[in-house]
Amino acid sequence: MRDAVVSGVGELTLDELAGVTGGRVLAGPPGRTLSGVAIDSRDVRPGELFIAIRGARLDGHDFVSDALGRGAAAVLVERELEVPPGIGVVRVADTTGALADLAAHARSATSAPVVGITGSTGKTTTKDMTAVLLGTQGPVLKTEGNLNNRYGLPLTLLRMRAEHRAAVLELGMSAPGELRHLTGIAQPDVAVITNVGPAHLEFFGSLDEIAKAKAEILEGLRPGGAAVLNGDDPRTRRIGERWGREVIWFGREGGRDVSAANWRATPLGMRFDLRIGGRVEDVVLPLPGPHFVMDFLAAAAAAHRLGVDPARMAEAAAHMEVAARRGQLRRLGHEVTLLDDCYNASPDSVEAAVVALGMTARGRRVAFLGDMLELGPAGPELHDRVGEQLAGRVDVLVAVGPLASHVVAGARRAGMEGEVVRHFPDSAAAAEAVSLVQASDTVLVKGSRGMRMERVVDALVARFGAREP
Repeated sequence: MRDAVVSGVGELTLDELAGVTGGRVLAGPPGRTLSGVAIDSRDVRPGELFIAIRGARLDGHDFVSDALGRGAAAVLVERELEVPPGIGVVRVADTTGALADLAAHARSATSAPVVGITGSTGKTTTKDMTAVLLGTQGPVLKTEGNLNNRYGLPLTLLRMRAEHRAAVLELGMSAPGELRHLTGIAQPDVAVITNVGPAHLEFFGSLDEIAKAKAEILEGLRPGGAAVLNGDDPRTRRIGERWGREVIWFGREGGRDVSAANWRATPLGMRFDLRIGGRVEDVVLPLPGPHFVMDFLAAAAAAHRLGVDPARMAEAAAHMEVAARRGQLRRLGHEVTLLDDCYNASPDSVEAAVVALGMTARGRRVAFLGDMLELGPAGPELHDRVGEQLAGRVDVLVAVGPLASHVVAGARRAGMEGEVVRHFPDSAAAAEAVSLVQASDTVLVKGSRGMRMERVVDALVARFGAREP
């Protein structure tokens, strides 16, 4: 990877800040430099710039006094405000647009390569894996938490510093045009699409419309950049076939540029032969389920494009972990195994989690499945379909939420009967049903974020107790 140069808002004076954002300095020493950026007054540290974002519910201008009390050296605002002497004030037409302008400036000021990642499922894990692989060559900036939107992405880029050898950015979307905006700021050298599925279907007319929106990430690719695409996913494959520039295909099937052969489950995860760049490396991945293999292949393709040796990838793989509640394998007392995957859910990710449950289980397979939200009019049918597919793959089903009644209907129609199928209105009620879990069971807990399925996880831990792997 190329050496990085210093970037970020810390090198900007008030005059330069005004120039980058198209604003005007109203107060403060023009030559003052700023040490960072915050858009939440509670996050302000001394010497930083506070940007008063005007949102749908809150107006940052109402919190300028709080930001100054915490040590803000300057404020970026849309209207004139009274501030104490010595405080920098830059006025712009649109503070949200100015935040994007600052981030684009930070991006253009660095020569470190940027990887942008999107997809219906797996993008957070792929982002984390890519950061680990690129981290074998030096410090990496990556998206933290869910800072993947029009506010979070710019704030991440504004953390770019001279020591960073690369940046790995997650790009989220819930409407057409959002990725076009984000990729225009990020200008990735490598753009990854993990897959296209019915996540956020409520906001789109069809899966093809989702695919069209995901393809927007490629519009921001820098000259000479590469697309890393899932060759096993038909809609992602069509995106690549129409692209006309460099594509690196990954997938579990043969014939991909980056693939996994001889993949199989282990007691703690997956093992496979990584085939990449004419090389074969034995990879032991301590994460359960074939979907994690796909995430790793996407990360490996991006990292290989940026010069990471496959042998170092295999070494790094052995120590990988997933983010909290995104498929964590946890051991509880009485030999109970917990797959904590309650951060979010979509039909594709539920299918992947059920596969992982089957590969991990030594005793009964118990699934606590909460509603999958944001699916629009197709929601009931998609929940019914999930239920149909559970017969023979789950021994006990606990369905949670109004839409989950359709999961129950599908499961019963497919042959699951009696007390092995239960339905509860919400996760608080379902948490009382952990008494259904027995010693040596393997338990999957999954549902959309709004279902708060962590209540079930907490109840399981309280009942059986956590223990070291």
